[in-house]
Amino acid sequence: TGMGFPPVVVGLFVYLMLSRSGPLGSLNAPWVPKLFTPGAMIVAQTIIAFPLVAGFTMAAVMGVDPNLRQQVQALGATGWQTTLAILSEARVGVIVAVVAGFGGIISEVGAVMLVGGNIEGSTRVLTTAIVLETRKGAFDLAIALGLILLGITFVTNLLMLRLQGTTIGE
Repeated sequence: TGMGFPPVVVGLFVYLMLSRSGPLGSLNAPWVPKLFTPGAMIVAQTIIAFPLVAGFTMAAVMGVDPNLRQQVQALGATGWQTTLAILSEARVGVIVAVVAGFGGIISEVGAVMLVGGNIEGSTRVLTTAIVLETRKGAFDLAIALGLILLGITFVTNLLMLRLQGTTIGE
């Protein structure tokens, strides 16, 4: 399913594909992101998140009552309306899938460091900045950045709980 791919190996794969001597990088096409750009980082993180989101979404959709499709179609729904009805029923599982994908990439260091290069003002993200500041011995800054990352994750999870229709303490 791809859920167990080590992110650093995904980063290496993307690096090799996008490098100048790689199969995609050698094309020099405008639609192929260059290494050490945000586009390359997005490609790597999408590859990391996709199996998680797809797997959990598929499980959520398969958990929907199989009779729902027939019921919705009997009421005259189009194919698109039927799909929306099924996804609506699987909404909590789909939200869990998105949160799992987000969790898989928000804390990612290896792949983004390989393909992004941790370039200040361009491809440095919170996780790579934390690694850099820790290596420099700037622990106060690394801890502050870590707290910001935790805050972003906490707020995102709260928003996802709200979308699910739950509140803390339920």
